[in-house]
Amino acid sequence: MAGETSSSSKEEIVTQLLSEGDVMLCLDARQENVQVPQEYVDNGKIILNISPVAVERLVINNEHISFRARFRGVPMEVFVPVSAVLAIYAKENGRGMAFAGDDGEPLPPDSTPPKPGRPNLKIIK
Repeated sequence: MAGETSSSSKEEIVTQLLSEGDVMLCLDARQENVQVPQEYVDNGKIILNISPVAVERLVINNEHISFRARFRGVPMEVFVPVSAVLAIYAKENGRGMAFAGDDGEPLPPDSTPPKPGRPNLKIIK
């Protein structure tokens, strides 16, 4: 299917970006077996910042991404099937990739990772 990305490709992208620094993951928190802090889920999605120094027991493979992290000081086990990963990008430079959703349709523009750079602010009088 056009636009389909294999699990191993997602694994390789996450691993490569982690070798360069922090990684942001946009996830479909509604998928089965996703274990994330539900208080941070918005519209069925959550964005997690994975930093090698901030997470413990990080596992990345073709099936899932899992780790232990603290959310507001409370330790939690996070488990994400690779199929729930909607986008992966580097925190430092925004480099990464967005994937099609469950229905095979491209992600809507608002779920694309932000581009790095200066904010566009205007003075309103």
